[in-house]
Amino acid sequence: MAKMNQLTVSCQNRPGALAEIAEILSKADVNILAFNAGSAGSMGYVQFIVDHPSRAKKRLESKGFSCYEEQVVHLTVPNVPGSLFRLASRLAAKDINIGAGYQTTVEGSKTATVVLAVSNLAVADRMR
Repeated sequence: MAKMNQLTVSCQNRPGALAEIAEILSKADVNILAFNAGSAGSMGYVQFIVDHPSRAKKRLESKGFSCYEEQVVHLTVPNVPGSLFRLASRLAAKDINIGAGYQTTVEGSKTATVVLAVSNLAVADRMR
């Protein structure tokens, strides 16, 4: 597992919010490696893994966005039934809580990419 910094950006739940944030990152020459978005009522959030988190956070905050930065684990798992079960079970056996996560793959790929915010990053990072 690899540790990475994830930015969670608060935004309004409205058309164009993601485009506005993505434009700010693009103009700052920040590449988006992964993202996850959600909302609750009129408020939204976007979680980003980017190649330059400090630059992204500074630029977004200068444009009035609230950002939270945290370390997460980023890993690759086999793209087969039961992979998430096995990973989550291994973390639970070490008493590690998964606070948030997202996963993606391409159909036909042998692997999937997973990002997890966990309660004990040091232990999770040592797991193979």
